[in-house]
Amino acid sequence: MFGKKKESPQIDKEQLELIQNAQKRIKQKKRLYIHFVLFLIGSLFLILANTVLEIGKNFTLFGKEWFLFAILIWLFFFIYHIFNVFVTHKFMGKVWEQKQLDKLMVQQKLRIEQLKNELKKEAPHIAESEHYNESLNKKEKTSELTVIVAAAENNAIGKDNKLIWHLSDDLKRFKSLTNGHHIIMGRKTFESFPKPLPNRTHIVITRQSDYKAPEGVIVVNSLEDAISAAKSDPQPFIIGGGEIYKQALLIADKIELTRVHENFEADAFFPEIDTSTWKETSNTLHSKDENHNYEFSFLTYERK
Repeated sequence: MFGKKKESPQIDKEQLELIQNAQKRIKQKKRLYIHFVLFLIGSLFLILANTVLEIGKNFTLFGKEWFLFAILIWLFFFIYHIFNVFVTHKFMGKVWEQKQLDKLMVQQKLRIEQLKNELKKEAPHIAESEHYNESLNKKEKTSELTVIVAAAENNAIGKDNKLIWHLSDDLKRFKSLTNGHHIIMGRKTFESFPKPLPNRTHIVITRQSDYKAPEGVIVVNSLEDAISAAKSDPQPFIIGGGEIYKQALLIADKIELTRVHENFEADAFFPEIDTSTWKETSNTLHSKDENHNYEFSFLTYERK
């Protein structure tokens, strides 16, 4: 009554699987043996039914007694049963399943290694981007960075480094807004000007380390450096091109957009304005007239 409790024998998972697999195989072979016996007895019965009991004696198929076809059909199922027990089990049993699992594991490991290598290559770019955004956020906002652009309904802004349209009121607005301020642009945008615009400080972004610019033009290698160079200006303007606009929209405070109400073929485009980020605060429509071939609107967006 108070003796030691007997310890039940412990069987690990692998041994248990082997036992269960062996029991399963025994059941399969027993069923095959029973099938074999039934096949022999059933075949004998069919022969006796036709020859002795004369059941269906006058019924033939293709000139042969019907029981021959019945036996052949049964034999086909019996052979199929044998194939499943001895052949299919060999190629698709536990061993086969384990091999497939091992192959899958190897493929997954190779894919993981490939992703790791790709991540290592991208890590410096990701780190640089995060540092760039973080440094901008940490700086005290002393100015209002404004994007100014004229874009068509399909966001076209230029072709062959030239404007697609001529709208005198748009040019007057551009001059009025940017006059006395720093204007930030890419190299190609700067080179599209016949000469630097008067009464504005030009900041040109280029990857070329030895880029030569006229006296008074500031040359930098990144948008961050351009913003730093314009820190004394309460409202520096981003004036193009497409890639500079794309970067600037992530950090700008305002967009001054001239929306030309037509679609044009172009090779430079302005990014789509995300209305979940930007709020329209002003909208003034200008109709066609003798000085303007297209209808357009002056729009102002501010970051929400």
